[in-house]
Amino acid sequence: MQIVFGFISIMQMLIMNKYWVVLLLCVLGACTDSPVRDVPGLLPSSLVYPDYEGVTVPQDIAPLSFSINTPEKKVKTVLHTAAYSVSVGGREVSVPARKWKKLLASGDTVRVDILYKKGDEWMLYHSFPLYVSPDKIDPYITYRLIAPGYEVWNRMGIYQRCLSSYDESPVYENTNRTHFCVNCHTTNRGNPEEFIFHRRPGGTVLAKGGVVKKLNTQYNEKVHSLVYPSWHPSGHYIAFSVNKTVQGIHSQHPNRIEVWDEWSDIVILDVRTNSLITIPLLMSENSFETFPSFSPDGKRLYFCSARAVALPDSIKEVRYDLCSIQLDLDKNLYGRQVDTVIQASANNRSVSFPRLSPDGRFLLYTEHNYGNFSIWHREADLKMYDLVNKTPVDVGILNSTETESYHTWSSNGRWVIFSSRRGDGLYTRPYIAHIDTNGVAGKPFLLPQKNSTDYIYQDRSYNIPEFMTGRIENPEKELEDVVEKE
Repeated sequence: MQIVFGFISIMQMLIMNKYWVVLLLCVLGACTDSPVRDVPGLLPSSLVYPDYEGVTVPQDIAPLSFSINTPEKKVKTVLHTAAYSVSVGGREVSVPARKWKKLLASGDTVRVDILYKKGDEWMLYHSFPLYVSPDKIDPYITYRLIAPGYEVWNRMGIYQRCLSSYDESPVYENTNRTHFCVNCHTTNRGNPEEFIFHRRPGGTVLAKGGVVKKLNTQYNEKVHSLVYPSWHPSGHYIAFSVNKTVQGIHSQHPNRIEVWDEWSDIVILDVRTNSLITIPLLMSENSFETFPSFSPDGKRLYFCSARAVALPDSIKEVRYDLCSIQLDLDKNLYGRQVDTVIQASANNRSVSFPRLSPDGRFLLYTEHNYGNFSIWHREADLKMYDLVNKTPVDVGILNSTETESYHTWSSNGRWVIFSSRRGDGLYTRPYIAHIDTNGVAGKPFLLPQKNSTDYIYQDRSYNIPEFMTGRIENPEKELEDVVEKE
C-alpha cells in the first residue's frame, strides 16, 4: 500500500477543479441555448433527479423537489391520489408546501405522472409511485457540514434541519472566532436538551438540564481527548473511545483517504461528577477497542474490537469484530468476559459504527474490507443483524457502489438516516429510509431541498446525520462562550 503522508490537500484540488468545471460550463451556457443541467457528467443522467422513484416517505416530510431530464420541450408533472391531485409545469418540479401536505395526507400511494405535449395532446412520458407511510418521523436532524478532504478547517459547523420544511440553522459554527475543527456531536437518543460536541483544540462541551459546560477530559497522558460518544439512556453516563488517530492519503488506491488508530480504548464518563470509569476488558493492550454504543436499556455496551498489530504496515490486516459486554453502571458491576456478536474477521471483513434500534432488536452497522474508518472505503455497506432471532437481515436496498456509513435510528425505530457518497463518490449526502417492524427496509430517499440542484453545487459533505425529537434552543453565542473558556 502506498500512502503519502502530510497535509496534502488532494481533496481541495478536486473541489477546485469541480468549481472550475462549473464556472466554465456556466460561461459556455451563457453563449448557447443549452442549459447547464443537460451537460453530460455534471448532473446525473437519470430521468428524475434526485431519484425519488418508488421511495417510502413520512407524511410530514418537506416537498420532494426534483428535476426532469428530458429532451421534450413541453412537459408537466401530475402528482395524484384517488382523492387529490397537483399539477406542476416545466422540468423543475416543486410542489407548494400546503398542497404537498394535503397530497401526502390523501392516500398511502402517490402516483407521479410525467407528461409531454404532442401536438394538442398530453402524452404519458413516465410514471412512478411514492409510498406514504403512516409512521411518524422525528421533526429535526443534526449534521456537520465539512469539506470532504478533512483538511479544510476554516468553514465547518454543526447544523439542525427541520424535516417538514427546508429550514436550517447553525448549532455551532467555527467561523465566528477560531476556525478550529468541531466534531463528535450527538444527543441522548434524540433529546435536544442533552447533547455534546467536541472542538479540537478546545475540549468537549456538554449541554444538559439547561446548563452548558466544558468537560474536563485531561485525565492523564493517555486520556485527554474523548471521541465517538454514546449516551447511556439514563443521561448520567457517556461512553467514549480514546484513540491515537493517524490520517494518510493514498497515492494509488480507489479509497482516497486512510484513517487508522495506532491504539484505542473505551472509557465511560460519569457526567454528574466528571469522573472517569475504566474497565480493564475495554482497555486491553492486545486489541483495539472503539465505537462504543449502549443498548437501549443501558445494560450492555456494544463496541468494535480488533487484534492489535503494527501500523501502518499491517493496515489491511486490521479487522474489527462486533463485541459487547454486560454492565450495571449504577451498581459498579461489569461483565467478566467480552462476548463476540459478529465475528466479521472470520470472513476477512471489518465492522464499525454499531447502532441499536430503540426496541433493542436490530443492530445496524457498517461492514467493509479492513480497518475502522469506513467513511472513506468505497466498499463500505450497511448491514443489519436481528439480535432476537440471531440472524442477519437483508438491507441491501440501502446500499450503493459507493460508501454508506454514519447511520442512526429515529426515536420510534421506523426510520434510519445515513450518509452516502452515491452520486459523485466525493461528497456525503444524507439519505432516509423506512424500516418496518420486521426489519424490512424501503428504498432510501435523499433529504429534500428547496431546489433539485442544491446538492449538485454543494461544496461540503453532510457528516454524522442524527434524528432529534425537537429543536436545540441553546443560543450559539452561549456555546461559543463556553468553548472559548480556558
